[in-house]
Amino acid sequence: MSRIDVRKTYKLFIGGAFPRSESGYSYAVNDTKGAFVANAALASRKDARDSVVAARKAFPGWAGKTAYNRAQILYRVAEVMEDRRPQFVQAVRQSEGLTAARAEKVLDEAIDRLVWYAGWADKLTQVIGNANPVAGPFFNLSTPEPTGVVAVLAPQESSLLGLVSAIAPVIVTGNTAVVVSSYDRPLPAVTFAEVLSTSDVPGGVVNILTGSAATIAPWLASHMDVNAIDLTGIAGDTELATSLEVAAADNLKRVRRAPAAEPDWSVDPGLDAMTAFVETKTVWHPIGS
Repeated sequence: MSRIDVRKTYKLFIGGAFPRSESGYSYAVNDTKGAFVANAALASRKDARDSVVAARKAFPGWAGKTAYNRAQILYRVAEVMEDRRPQFVQAVRQSEGLTAARAEKVLDEAIDRLVWYAGWADKLTQVIGNANPVAGPFFNLSTPEPTGVVAVLAPQESSLLGLVSAIAPVIVTGNTAVVVSSYDRPLPAVTFAEVLSTSDVPGGVVNILTGSAATIAPWLASHMDVNAIDLTGIAGDTELATSLEVAAADNLKRVRRAPAAEPDWSVDPGLDAMTAFVETKTVWHPIGS
């Protein structure tokens, strides 16, 4: 007697929980050969608003943690990903049509990228902060602080390494994130959401929506409680990127602009992705006698 497959319908990840989409809709996710793999929730504007509320609620606690503690938590995420290696390899193979060996390499790079950013958590301030020379009996110290709630449009092609490379620099610096996953390749994102829920990341620090960036992103770009938006994931879509930049101008969001082509996520990312979403706070203090 043959066994009937258990077909999965993946939910959204909002506030540390897995709710169904408020829209009530889902869409079919196929592998690169066109075979059905699973259903994914089709996020709505209401889901986007709920995600922003969850991210804002989580922001004070996350930003208030020590940089060292955030590093420990990101490292723990990397550990859990390592433990769930077979699931991630399968998701990458189905999403990107890679061989098993190549999918293993992509997973290694994604895990290493998390560890790399974790290592920067308590070092970034030393690199981009400063003790400024002033003409007077004062200390003048500049230090980076997180921007707040950041909307992240995940890369459409690099479904795991690109996803991790977009999320990690946002949260390691103390921001919280609302992430719109790749529409055609959401499986690594929903698997990553399951890892976040079973690691030490507080609920609401990362919220993951599956669905169309063209539908969800305008609401995030114009949302008055979103402080910044990363458009890297829609590289090459000039029309959508321009419209989102215009919407983001309503409350002077920080915007990380979409490049002309999707970046090579395997190269050293540098510090730009982290410094894009921090503010510089300068403090004056008198020098005592």
